[in-house]
Amino acid sequence: MFKRKGLAAVAAVIALASASVVQAQSLSEALASAYNNSGLLEQNRALLRAADEGVAQSVADTLPIINWSLSANRTRTTSPVATTTNAANARISGSLTLYDFGASDLAVEAQKEVVLSTRQSLRGVEQDVLLRAVRAYTNVLSAQEFVQLRENNVRLITQEFRAAQDRFEVGEVTRTDVSLAEARLASARSLLAAAQGDLAVASAEFNAAIGQMPTNPRNVGAAPVSGTLGEAQAFAVRNHPAIREAQHSVAAAELNVRRASASARPSVSLDGFVGVDQDGNESGQIGINIGGPIYTGGLLASQVRQFGANRDAARSGLLLVTQSVQQQVANAWAQLQVARAVRQASDQQISAAQVAFDGVREEAQLGARTTLDVLNAEQELLDARVGLIAAQADEVVASYSLLAAMGLLTADHLDLAVQQYDPTEYYNLVKSPPLPLSEQGRALDRVLEAIGQN
Repeated sequence: MFKRKGLAAVAAVIALASASVVQAQSLSEALASAYNNSGLLEQNRALLRAADEGVAQSVADTLPIINWSLSANRTRTTSPVATTTNAANARISGSLTLYDFGASDLAVEAQKEVVLSTRQSLRGVEQDVLLRAVRAYTNVLSAQEFVQLRENNVRLITQEFRAAQDRFEVGEVTRTDVSLAEARLASARSLLAAAQGDLAVASAEFNAAIGQMPTNPRNVGAAPVSGTLGEAQAFAVRNHPAIREAQHSVAAAELNVRRASASARPSVSLDGFVGVDQDGNESGQIGINIGGPIYTGGLLASQVRQFGANRDAARSGLLLVTQSVQQQVANAWAQLQVARAVRQASDQQISAAQVAFDGVREEAQLGARTTLDVLNAEQELLDARVGLIAAQADEVVASYSLLAAMGLLTADHLDLAVQQYDPTEYYNLVKSPPLPLSEQGRALDRVLEAIGQN
């Protein structure tokens, strides 16, 4: 009976181990989950669709505007003779801007730049989401390793405590040695409890950043980064979404200055209507109107100056963003180099500390070392292992931070197994405003239904 229970227990352990292997979660899988479950990405995709509609509205201003109206009136007069007259009219009117010195076209182009800027903002948010996921993943991985390390430390110090008690009973050590071992054991248990708490916190952040609780994350290495610091900075200046967003903002601001200047000039429009009254009499009119502002109390001139100030601010913003990105690249590069150096030093420190611990422990068994010597040697080995775990996590985060600083921390560059969001699909459906019953309009309805807008 005992053998059967023992075999069953072994089988259960093997099954659990196999399940852990099956459920092991890679960093790529975690990043894909973060990409698919991010509410922040969904929010900014909606903001991009709103910016797309700005283009549609600007284009609509360049197209004919057609309105209809129905009116019915009853008029009664009492002098000199009481009379009542009824009037009813139906009218369709239309208006089309023929020429406005390019103001309408400039408005369309400015809105296009806003769309391009918003797309880059979405790319920046994508990088933030993925970098948060990397940090959450490595934090859980480190926290799990810290817990295991603390558990091993508790087991080891427990053995040392029991050995000290045994040696005390035969008179080889004093009560002080036993108390030192007991104090270290209590400290180790306290640190284990703290490590378990850190793991719970890291798991909660993992769930928030990635959209699910961690399932046995695998060890992960640093992201491959090649080239020099100068090359990384040059690449970032050309490709970072924050810089490209600022560039499109400058372009939009410059177009708005030109549009404000054009608004002070006259415009030419084609206007007309057709109507019918209650007696069936038809009427119609078509004509060309030319007009423009004469005096607006300084409003138009103020708008030109305002847009000019906004353009200057956008240019300064571009310079500041460029400097910030270059600094971020330099910081991430330095942090990566430091993390690599610390990891290599920690490897050497562990090797030396392990040899020292084994030697001190053997000497203590021969009576040449005290319990305190053993505990100190064990603490040095533990500190070295803790340092290695932290350095490995820092190296991973620093490498992915460098990718983010260069503008490369995207689902496309990382080749994540996700259906990537196409920012042009919605734009292409609305850039020329579709009629509700047209094929383009029906396609737009299907897209809106798919994203939960209807």
